Amino acid sequence: MPIHLIWGDDAAARDHAIETLIGDVVDQAWSSINLSRLDGADAGQASQALAEARTPPFGSGGRLVLLQRSPFCNACPSELANRFEDVLDLIPETSHLVLCNPNKPDGRLRTTKALQKLVKLKQASEKSFLLPAIWDGAGQQELVERTARDLGLQLEPEATAALVEAIGNDSTRLTAELQKLALHADIRQESATENQSPTLIKAENVAALIEGMATNALQVGDSLLAGHAGEAIARLDALLDAGEPALRIVATLTGQIRGWLWVSLLEQQGERDVNVIAKAAGIGNPKRIYVMRKQLQGRPPQRFLTLLSRLLEVEAALKRGAIPTDAFRDGLLSTP
Repeated sequence: MPIHLIWGDDAAARDHAIETLIGDVVDQAWSSINLSRLDGADAGQASQALAEARTPPFGSGGRLVLLQRSPFCNACPSELANRFEDVLDLIPETSHLVLCNPNKPDGRLRTTKALQKLVKLKQASEKSFLLPAIWDGAGQQELVERTARDLGLQLEPEATAALVEAIGNDSTRLTAELQKLALHADIRQESATENQSPTLIKAENVAALIEGMATNALQVGDSLLAGHAGEAIARLDALLDAGEPALRIVATLTGQIRGWLWVSLLEQQGERDVNVIAKAAGIGNPKRIYVMRKQLQGRPPQRFLTLLSRLLEVEAALKRGAIPTDAFRDGLLSTP
């Protein structure tokens, strides 16, 4: 299949799939000639990718043209779309055009429709790598287990739970921590034997290696809901120290608290249908409403309006260039 469409917001999984494909296709001795890495945000490089994909490889192995931030399935200009459609049937079987974008392909575009047709005919491939929502515990567990399998590791159930609690849906950090665990378990010595079974990682290995407070933005919200401002600030510090972008934390907290506000308002109005409440609050899984009702019991909607107002102050401070730790402290610890 000469065309590969790879998309999704799980950057670590996307990169792993791309590097695996490169290893399968390109002869390392000829990689300087047969491997191109281009940026589709530049229209000139996007056109260059189409031209190079038409060129057969030199020497042994195949040619691979990687186009990051590919525009062909997301807001593709008509002129570039015309070139793309002209090239589809001209790519040699020994050349591979890899179109990568974090966003889901726009099914309304004719370029996307053309690619989907090729995928159905098995003349192109499509792979998606999506991060689970930060509240999706089952999805995060699946992410941990899949990443471990990709790295040749086997996790005890308790180790999986510890990684979910400590890292959540941060796939980049998850990959890095699992690699450390693999090194800690001396995986090289294991792979040198005839027994190729995955190395077993135990919960105590995870606890010994992963430093800092196990936290995520939703736990910060839970601390704020309980009125434990000091605990919330400590969790925020842990997140910021781990490299979590401050504006992403604000966005997650805002979505979480806005959902609480909707549930609280609708409950106050006497609405009992969880499907109606979930739809109004923008919550995909109506079953979460049962849990949220218990969380919010006895807390008036004004509480959530106050928290949203404070988060707005934090966001404004961050966008003015304030130090993240100071912005959160000044915003969340201010007097109502």
